[in-house]
Amino acid sequence: MSPSSSASATPGPTPIAGTTAAAPLSLCAREPHVPAERLVAEMVPPPRFDSVRFSTYIPDPNQPSQSEAVRVLEGFAAGLGGGNGGASPARRGFFGLGRSKAPKPPAGPRGVYLDGGYGVGKTHLLASLWHATPAEPERKAFGTFVELTNLVGALGFQQTVRTLSGHRLLCIDEFELDDPGDTVLVSSLLARLVEAGVALAATSNTLPGKLGEGRFAAADFLREIQGLSAHFRALRIDGEDYRHRGLPEAPAPYSDEQVARAARATEGASLDAFPALLDHLARVHPSRYGALTDDLKAVCLTGVQAVPDQSTALRLVVLADRLYDREVPVLASGLPFDRLFSEEMLKGGYRKKYFRAISRLTALARDAARLVDTP
Repeated sequence: MSPSSSASATPGPTPIAGTTAAAPLSLCAREPHVPAERLVAEMVPPPRFDSVRFSTYIPDPNQPSQSEAVRVLEGFAAGLGGGNGGASPARRGFFGLGRSKAPKPPAGPRGVYLDGGYGVGKTHLLASLWHATPAEPERKAFGTFVELTNLVGALGFQQTVRTLSGHRLLCIDEFELDDPGDTVLVSSLLARLVEAGVALAATSNTLPGKLGEGRFAAADFLREIQGLSAHFRALRIDGEDYRHRGLPEAPAPYSDEQVARAARATEGASLDAFPALLDHLARVHPSRYGALTDDLKAVCLTGVQAVPDQSTALRLVVLADRLYDREVPVLASGLPFDRLFSEEMLKGGYRKKYFRAISRLTALARDAARLVDTP
């Protein structure tokens, strides 16, 4: 997938030349309250993926698995009720293979699992599936694995089952397999939803070092969800990380003075010391990190340093995901983002999350370069 095939570009924040904006905002000053109803209402593709469709995904001609994924997912959407997934259900089977009779539920697995490396467009395809599924927005849900576990925490297991059982489709982005408790919880939830007739779609990342080992992540996924594995068809998507392919390297960190000046000159920007922000994240539940970034046009951080421990690192990953979803550029001084996590962390059980965070923060740092007035 090429860079142009991600969500359509939106105008970013611009420095206010020749003027001094109001004092910057501060993430550390925010303590948002998020009612459970908002968690449910926000289970839609994030702003970055508002306008994506199958037609805007540009497969890499050197990666036939990308074109195949589009074809299969179009058939999947068509099998969920016809309409805008391509051919009608009477002419295409559930995965675009063979034929099915419109009055009957589609045969075969009721779920699809997208397995691939970082930045191959899995979220683009998952959001496109959500958009293409012929159902009212209230009858289809889209969220990350973390957001889904947060929903269960806010509503309780039984109420979450009741809330989602009337849906036609549930899309789960970044399905995490590194926490046994959460994996069992979500597996139990999905089993109940499958019984209620809800179709499922999920993504997860294959580690860079495992890309040559076939269906590594898919095998993990299907093993961990055990009895649910029969409900999923695994699709492998190969390719390079489009967030960095053919683009200039991310800028080196700026000075504290440059970052502070840009924050003061950019309307809607926040300015925080990185260590203070890490401390603040420990006091805010991760389910509120989206609300923490409400209305921000840029995040400016001074004194970026290596994260000190695993818990802190995992909270930072969630914040990075929310900033990326909302296309909020991140301007920083201190260490470059590829040095946030120790070698031990990058080899440990949460390494997939850390690699994803590095990829996304690097992309946001590149977006933020335009905020700095360099000679």
